Amino acid sequence: MQAFILTEPTGGAGLRLTDLPTPTPATGEVLVQVKAISLNPVDVKTAQGKAMYGRINAEPPVIPGWDISGVVSAVGAEVADFKVGDEVFGMVNFPGHGRAYAEYVAAPAAHLARKPSNISHAEAAAATLAALTAWQAFTAHAPVQAGQRVLVHAAAGGVGHFAVQLAKERGAYVIGTSSAAKRDFVRDLGADEHVDYQAGPFEQAVAPVDVVLDTVGGPNLVRSASVLKPGGRLVSILGMTPEATARAEERGATTTAFLVESNGAQMQELAARLADGRLRAHVSAALPFAELPAALRLVETGRTQGKVVVTL
Repeated sequence: MQAFILTEPTGGAGLRLTDLPTPTPATGEVLVQVKAISLNPVDVKTAQGKAMYGRINAEPPVIPGWDISGVVSAVGAEVADFKVGDEVFGMVNFPGHGRAYAEYVAAPAAHLARKPSNISHAEAAAATLAALTAWQAFTAHAPVQAGQRVLVHAAAGGVGHFAVQLAKERGAYVIGTSSAAKRDFVRDLGADEHVDYQAGPFEQAVAPVDVVLDTVGGPNLVRSASVLKPGGRLVSILGMTPEATARAEERGATTTAFLVESNGAQMQELAARLADGRLRAHVSAALPFAELPAALRLVETGRTQGKVVVTL
């Protein structure tokens, strides 16, 4: 098979398309013939020697990536849920070595779900790490209840555009931040209110909220904590700072940071929503597999709307 290996931690420039043996599925795994791969900011950071690089660099060859959609081509021992020919999708071995930048991926069956027949492989691949992150944020780390006010930062981005939809499904009043150019997109996702973060400090435009999902990090964390209601919760996917926690505590609120984890049962929950239209994945760019380094550079700009994928 062909796969992109990371020869040095220099971003997309360090990726090389290489011929490698096709993996054999171990016990509990299936071999997936990949049809689409989704890229994320964590892919960019890992390729630059940060984020997950230390974990995967210890297991050469280093094949980045975690998000796939494809067709089962072989089944390992003790796998009962999938058979050859099934269309599946999921985030594989995160946090760990997903080895998704390849034509074939040996993936734990427990990390996958059946792809809904009404969406493309590109859309399915897009609804993996980013969608799982939003799901875990609003079910486990800051459970959203009907009637709550929820602020979603970078609402037009990968995690953000799923978070808006999932919070709305749970009955929340959703406020999304983005640039003015992406306002209509954010409103079309279901956001009740849009805030242009470039027009002025968002904390001056947002009334107190119950939940903030922060995908920006840095100084944005303290500013996000400052709009929490008593009893509110700030959840971040980029770590937490003592300053943000102190600000939240001043307001009688709490903070948490988490790292998304692979979970096939939760992928099935997302699959059900993709199948009946409660959730949709927006693919802003789909490039061929050979142009994966260029796709990674698109994600690196931080300006993409929805998700960037590559197709095989």
